[in-house]
Amino acid sequence: MTGDRQRPWPLFLRIFVLILLTVLLVQLLNFAAVLLMPPPTPAIYSTNRIAQVVRAGNDTTGLLTSSLSRDPPHAGGDERDRRLARLIAADLRLPAAAVRVEGHRNGPPMMVGAFRAPVPMGLPGPPPPSFAMDNGLFGSFAVSVRVAPGLWRVIRPAGSVTGPWRARLILWLLVAIAVAAPIAWALARRVAKPIGLFAAAAERLGRDPRAPPLPLSGPPEIAEAATAFNLMQERLNRYVEDRTMLIAAVAHDLRTPLMRLSLRLEKASDAVRIASEEDIQEMSQRIGAAMAFVRDMTRDARRQRLDLRSLAESITDQCEDRGEQVALAPGPALTIDGDGPALKALLANLIENAVKYAGAAEVTLRREGDVAIIEVADRGPGLVLADLDQAFEPFFRADRSRNRDTGGSGLGLASVRAVARAHGGEAMLENRPGGGLLARVTLPG
Repeated sequence: MTGDRQRPWPLFLRIFVLILLTVLLVQLLNFAAVLLMPPPTPAIYSTNRIAQVVRAGNDTTGLLTSSLSRDPPHAGGDERDRRLARLIAADLRLPAAAVRVEGHRNGPPMMVGAFRAPVPMGLPGPPPPSFAMDNGLFGSFAVSVRVAPGLWRVIRPAGSVTGPWRARLILWLLVAIAVAAPIAWALARRVAKPIGLFAAAAERLGRDPRAPPLPLSGPPEIAEAATAFNLMQERLNRYVEDRTMLIAAVAHDLRTPLMRLSLRLEKASDAVRIASEEDIQEMSQRIGAAMAFVRDMTRDARRQRLDLRSLAESITDQCEDRGEQVALAPGPALTIDGDGPALKALLANLIENAVKYAGAAEVTLRREGDVAIIEVADRGPGLVLADLDQAFEPFFRADRSRNRDTGGSGLGLASVRAVARAHGGEAMLENRPGGGLLARVTLPG
């Protein structure tokens, strides 16, 4: 029972609860806004008050403005506006046509129903209209009184009584957004974090198949997905190791029949013995290369920060000591996370191939963005287009460039691509303009 109580909540339940709490919080903020900031009650001006302002020419309280205008007012308006205009005209002892009232119905809503008396339950009919509704002006309106031919005095409210209230509502909305935004941010981070962890684990698996497994922590869905990912990684490593060990076993077992053939050939004629010994020697070299390839691919790699330029300089110096023509283009240090012995073997294979089949090698190291690039170029015969990608297959041999005289096991480029892909990079070949071959290796920086 204790273990069930301590089991973490599922991810979908966490998301549901967070969304629900966020919605409840926003609703509480809206409810608080209604309680703390009720809609304002607009000021009500009676027709007598309007008539007094017209007589005085201004309003001492500052709530109404009085101005003169030569633009005739609109003759429209509803029945209520015309009735109010007649009341004001009667108070000013003016003809009804000299006063016009314009109630701006398209302005902000004033909740007209708030000025009616509450309707008691069970009352057979609506209550009589209140004085405010029958004899009052509120909200946005304009009263025009003709004071001379072609001249009108216009009375309007001094300002929008709802301005501060609207500003408070906007401020409250900003406060609600500021409160809900951190919760939404935390929710988005919580949902996206496991996806980011799996993306990083997949990228790390591409670089290093023997990377440590994912931690089995978090909600049950994440723990189950991490378990499946770790199981997939374990199966992939086991599959690769099984294939590699099969190659190693076959290569090892071939040495015994080759040894028996060598002993039997001692009694054969010289011509048969010499030809057979060459074949046996070539097979032994291939078996040795296969065993070395398997050994390099199955050894435990140690990733550390290293300088590719230092590795390339050590190889080119050794080539120059042997009298080989190898040139390394100058440049800054190029540091990456990698397996030093494997990358050194990669550089050595590319340089040795260029020297063996073209007589010289040109090595260039550079960085483009977050990618380190190794290029080894030569001016040899190159390869036909169909062989550019097949050259990385194990034991591939191009007839025009590789034969018994030049030697070669056909595993050098296969090892190069295997090392590059183990680091999360890639290796490719292309023919150079004007002749020659260019080998390019890209590695994550």
